Amino acid sequence: MTTTQQDLFFQRLAEQNESYRYRLPSRHDAGKFIQNLINFLFPISQDCPSCPNKDLSMKYDDLRDSLECMLEPLLPGLSKSKQQILDEVFSKIPGIYEKLLLDAKSITDNDPASVSIEEVISVYPGFMAIATYRFANSFASIGIPLLPRMLTEFAHSQTGIDIHPNATIGHSFFIDHGTGIVIGETTHIGNNVKLYQGVTLGATHVSKSLASRKRHPTIEDNVVVYANATILGGETVIGHDSVIGGNAWLVRSVPPFSQVYHQSKIEIRQQAPSVT
Repeated sequence: MTTTQQDLFFQRLAEQNESYRYRLPSRHDAGKFIQNLINFLFPISQDCPSCPNKDLSMKYDDLRDSLECMLEPLLPGLSKSKQQILDEVFSKIPGIYEKLLLDAKSITDNDPASVSIEEVISVYPGFMAIATYRFANSFASIGIPLLPRMLTEFAHSQTGIDIHPNATIGHSFFIDHGTGIVIGETTHIGNNVKLYQGVTLGATHVSKSLASRKRHPTIEDNVVVYANATILGGETVIGHDSVIGGNAWLVRSVPPFSQVYHQSKIEIRQQAPSVT
């Protein structure tokens, strides 16, 4: 580039940068924060060599300082003071912790391959995705913009599980394997629901004009949705205690206690005559 071209390009960058509505914390900081928060609540695994041994109050203060730093670029979009938001965030942590224990217990009790609750918390991608979602959902409910989505997208990149922070999910949520699961923004999931890999809870339309409407399905209590099932639409309700089989495709409601299965078609070909 010539000096003139470079100057014009820098001017273009400056103009574009001035047009952005928001500034964001870094992806690295967001990911580090949520991982540290989960480790604070469940200090089951540790780095080698282990980091300096701090008591819980010091770790708690570190987390609060980290979040305060991440809120700084978001200040123009906050409807409350930074201190109000920090107080609300940390007041909700004990309740989220109890929900996560129920989630971990559900995974441990329902997965025959699990050895212990410690394994589920430390290793299972489903638990990490659920934990991140629960904190991101709390942040979104308090009115923190953009950061909740950064947290769930970090978990998405780590686990292959995509849960929108505005989805509503009840207690004792079970995700097995998990890769490829998509849970849309207006999804409602009840209690004791089990999802397997590749499940999509999505919308039938992607028009921007429908953004404020309920676009994703409702899954009532005690439903099991097996691998690669697709359930679409804001008016679609899967009644409680139903079982949705693998590869099923649903765009309409089913009543409680339903069993929905994808029918595989098997044809046995006529054996070709042998050539002599």
